[in-house]
Amino acid sequence: MSFESFKGVIPPVLTVMNEKGEFDSDGMGVFIDRLVDSDVNALLFLGSAGEFSQMTSVTRKKVAEYCVKKVAGRKPVIIGTGACGTEEVVELSKHAESIGADAVIVVNPYYQGMSDARLYRHYRTVSESISIPVLMYNFPALTGKDLSPELVTRIARDCPNVIGIKDTVDCISHIRDLIIQAKGARPDFKVICGYDEYLFTTLVLGGDGGIVGTSNFAPEITCGIYKAFQEKDMATLLELLPRLSTLSQLYALDVPFSWLLKEGVRATGVDIPTGVAAPASEPTDDVKRRFAEILKLAGF
Repeated sequence: MSFESFKGVIPPVLTVMNEKGEFDSDGMGVFIDRLVDSDVNALLFLGSAGEFSQMTSVTRKKVAEYCVKKVAGRKPVIIGTGACGTEEVVELSKHAESIGADAVIVVNPYYQGMSDARLYRHYRTVSESISIPVLMYNFPALTGKDLSPELVTRIARDCPNVIGIKDTVDCISHIRDLIIQAKGARPDFKVICGYDEYLFTTLVLGGDGGIVGTSNFAPEITCGIYKAFQEKDMATLLELLPRLSTLSQLYALDVPFSWLLKEGVRATGVDIPTGVAAPASEPTDDVKRRFAEILKLAGF
């Protein structure tokens, strides 16, 4: 599959669960069909919003197998295979390749602190273990370690199978430096933002898109921004960007925020259960009320 498949708007797809926190394949199937029918460019399963960190490897493989089979080639599929140890990442990545995933995304190890030299070796080992593309995932607020533009550029140069990075850093200069350095060294390398509000700025700076949570329930906004940027449609951008900015307030309401995204899906027309994986739980009534107000202000 062409590297060009991994750009644009890619939702970090929620994992649909029942009230006990168990995988709900029926609800997941309905939800996948909705996303496939939307304008999103690809689907990412088992990322942060997909609650991979609260699942066993057995459950992660089960979810991955179902999702790849359900999508059935209708959109490119990326599977999250990050873990704290290289051996487990390699195992999960090989599994993703074996079931037909189009790429994997790998967050850096998030418990033990690792030097850049060790992270380089980690990503190189993973990339050399499979033939499908690898995306890096930088989320220092959760991992405690930033993947610096210098390190990412070195990996991009040395590992042709590592095709891009999702940069979830609340600092646009970090994305700017990745675009200048990594894409400068390797023009086909994809730089994709992780914060919704940085989608437009990332595109303006020469990046490739966003893996943004609100695309789970508002793809008409995020995909609309991507299309309007390509078409230089300023009127549409001026309409949609404030709506996305309003929606982005949801991330400050609760930690983790997976329930809120699931409620967003339910509130916008897909009647899925909104269970989450322990130790996460349903938010308070006050948080629910404030989220409902945000949805209303954003035009839903």
